Amino acid sequence: MSANESGQAPDKALRRVAVGITGASGALYAVRTVAALLASGAEVELVVSDFGRRLLREELGETASLDGLPDYLQTRYGDGVRAGTLVVHNNRDVGASIASGSHMCESMVIVPCSMKTLAGVAHGLSRTLIERAADVMLKERRVLVVVPRETPMSLPQLRNMVACAEAGAMVLPAMPAFYQGPRTLDDLADFMAGKIVSALGFPHSLYPPWTG
Repeated sequence: MSANESGQAPDKALRRVAVGITGASGALYAVRTVAALLASGAEVELVVSDFGRRLLREELGETASLDGLPDYLQTRYGDGVRAGTLVVHNNRDVGASIASGSHMCESMVIVPCSMKTLAGVAHGLSRTLIERAADVMLKERRVLVVVPRETPMSLPQLRNMVACAEAGAMVLPAMPAFYQGPRTLDDLADFMAGKIVSALGFPHSLYPPWTG
């Protein structure tokens, strides 16, 4: 990223992560991931598709709508989320900061990732800000994690996942494990969010590590 208005280089300690939320089922995975990143002190650049907005409301309720998301995260996950910064972009704004490789956003996750968005990323279509930001991650050789949530999967969907992996993305399906003894839906969300933030390079204690 270029120097700021004061002429000084940006704070190198700042960790900037893009998060895309699309219309596949799994809103709980998305908000838990955002909360964990914020609690780690990251600047989260959030983009939510039209169907992603609908997903938040339908699966988590009206209080989780995009406009009320900061309050929802604080109420559900505590004041720790205030350690980070949340920046919201419009998915139609393909000229936003994260659409350029010169903007030093170090990594990105799309959670959940719809099959439509997966296809767009696999083929470099860049029709929306989420797709364009993902394309930036690939061309700049930065970390891109896609979290598909679909079952069963068709052959074109499987091929799109392979194409994403061949381009350099990590395909991290929404498949929570059970060895940690989950008792609630939140426990399952913690596991998936832990897998995601770990893939993005953040330490966490969202679930106990396997010790053999």
